[in-house]
Amino acid sequence: MILTVTLNAALDVTYFVDEVTPHASHRVTQPVERAGGKGINVARVLAALRHPVLATGLVGGTTGRILREDLRASGLKDALVPVRGESRKTITVVSERNGDATVFNPPGPHVDPQSWRAFTRRFAELAARADVVVLAGSLPPGLPCDSYAGLLATARDAGAVTVLDTSGAALLAALDAGPDVIKPNAAEIREVTGRSDVADAAAELQARGARTVVASDGPQGLHAVTPEGRYRTLPPAQLRGNPTGAGDACVAALAAGLATGLPWPDLLRDAVALSAAAVSAPLAGDFRRDLYDQFRTTATVSVERPHAADSH
Repeated sequence: MILTVTLNAALDVTYFVDEVTPHASHRVTQPVERAGGKGINVARVLAALRHPVLATGLVGGTTGRILREDLRASGLKDALVPVRGESRKTITVVSERNGDATVFNPPGPHVDPQSWRAFTRRFAELAARADVVVLAGSLPPGLPCDSYAGLLATARDAGAVTVLDTSGAALLAALDAGPDVIKPNAAEIREVTGRSDVADAAAELQARGARTVVASDGPQGLHAVTPEGRYRTLPPAQLRGNPTGAGDACVAALAAGLATGLPWPDLLRDAVALSAAAVSAPLAGDFRRDLYDQFRTTATVSVERPHAADSH
């Protein structure tokens, strides 16, 4: 079983417009509202791939109730833990003309110590049943930046493989806990390391505690620093669409590959293929199955191994 954790779950509202123009009124053609947050998006992709998956995290208020109802309607199993306050709503505006997405992310509800203790107890129970634990997204207000580090330690003690997708101080604080895989994007990894070269930045984060670093770089594909060496995985084509769910699809592929024991070249090929297929889908958490099957079964995705990684 793969367990996904979304500490700052959201009701994602997506507006599709012809083109985003500042200081102008826009006619929305296809408003969509559904449960989201990075870990929940990962769970959607895993469920579509028919992997056993359970989503946990924190939800609150009327928005949290609507979020859970949407998960049930989607057939996604959840073990979300209630908190005081109201879960956030995120707004994404997608330009259908060029595929650009503009995202507005509120901070989320304040999490008090009592609610956090209740969640960590529940998490320990769930992690003991999981083969892979995915921790994804931002921390809501009230949680210290080392919150992921504590969850990683719990999952490791339970024998689960861990995948972390977060940024900033939460990412740096988690490195001491030795996550098995971290998946920052290019902007996030440059921010926390100060390095312009993504591959070198990934190597630095591995040296600071992560066992494997997979950095996504949009159209430039994936840079991976693993215990076996460094890899560069290139996407099959330059695709237009909504890129907001590509990173979540990448994390889903990493979790699935770790659960099934894929070797790194095959796992990374699968990850870049699924990410590309997600760009062509209209909503985060979705992907185009036809493109995924095409990209991962043809030679359009290449894996390079430029040089061996430093021992770690």
